[in-house]
Amino acid sequence: MAPETPPSRTSEIAVLVIEDAPEIRALLHTTLSADGFRVTCVGDGEAGLAAARTAPPDVVVLDVGLPGIDGVEVCRDLRTFSNAYVVMLTARDDEVDKLVGLSVGADDYITKPFSPRELNARIRAMLRRPRTADARADNSDPLRIDREAREVSLAGEATPLT
Repeated sequence: MAPETPPSRTSEIAVLVIEDAPEIRALLHTTLSADGFRVTCVGDGEAGLAAARTAPPDVVVLDVGLPGIDGVEVCRDLRTFSNAYVVMLTARDDEVDKLVGLSVGADDYITKPFSPRELNARIRAMLRRPRTADARADNSDPLRIDREAREVSLAGEATPLT
């Protein structure tokens, strides 16, 4: 398949922010919106997954320490149905945390405190590298196949494989 091309104008790029701290959520909304992105913000993992299913984003900025479903699980679940770029933004700065975040599908990992300008620059850098159309999963509803993880689900239920 031909590579997907990123949207040509910043205002066409949808960014989903999944962050539980209201002050950081507001900062990200202000900064990303000022840079021309269409920004949606939610405060927990379940709302983030629902938002990503309802209005698929181009980029997800994801906190790891979320209430309920944590960011690692959100990222893992996102990868079953979304090819969005994922930037983990978190206070967890241990090497193991970074390796886990990247291994479950994050494209970048930024630790707090962070520079909003650097975050914008990293998002723009990712968008210059278009994804391929069939990078990880075949997501025809209701059957979902994740070849890399060797997982299949039917109507949201995991299907055992031999």
